[in-house]
Amino acid sequence: MARDATRRQFFARMGRMAGAAAATGLAWGWLLKASRSQAFSPRPPGALAEPDYVAACIRCGQCVDACPFDVLRPTGAGEPGAPGVPRFEARQNPCRMCPDVPCARVCPTGALERTVDINKARMGLAVLTDQETCLAFLGLRCEVCYRVCPLMGKAISLRYRPQERTGKHAFFEPVVNSEACTGCGMCEHACVLEEAAIRVLPRDKVKGRLGRGYRLGWQEPGVVSPDFTPGPAPRMNTLDRAREALEDTEDVYRR
Repeated sequence: MARDATRRQFFARMGRMAGAAAATGLAWGWLLKASRSQAFSPRPPGALAEPDYVAACIRCGQCVDACPFDVLRPTGAGEPGAPGVPRFEARQNPCRMCPDVPCARVCPTGALERTVDINKARMGLAVLTDQETCLAFLGLRCEVCYRVCPLMGKAISLRYRPQERTGKHAFFEPVVNSEACTGCGMCEHACVLEEAAIRVLPRDKVKGRLGRGYRLGWQEPGVVSPDFTPGPAPRMNTLDRAREALEDTEDVYRR
């Protein structure tokens, strides 16, 4: 009897362990699926493109510890990205663009490129997501995102446009240059609105692509099309002459 009771306890315990393991697997599967569907969070400077970055990162936390501004932190369960992978929230604490890039220098696996130039890092891309609430597009003088940009005048510039409503003022509209923007998030962090009108988003989700069928003549002179040389003016046909005579007759009657 004692032996039978022990066996029942053993199998009951194994059943509970198997059930717990299955539940844990389902929970992690759900979290991973949810993390992929969540909003984007910028990666540290020098990060490989997804999904190579996630595959190469071993979640050691060395880049998190090396950041002098406590910008980086591991991704938590249910947050954007794979759990444990370093990320940062631009609105809360943007990258400070350290010239020596200490976070990338300590990466042991190459998930972060150690030799990255901070001015050429691509952590994301700043995008003016809402012109309807941006103060500059409403005609108010706001240059905050432009002024705080570490690459002011390069990554973000101002476009001047006359304001027809007053006839005396101008719009100072921020324009992001995608070739220079590092995605540091300083602009999103500094936006004075309750909800930022400019945000850092994944480059592969917001950048368009021309494709092979489009060539820019001003960038490839003489390749896209030869210089146009006008020929002699075509002779008018009978219909054109008749139309011209009719127009002359109508002008006479108008007078």
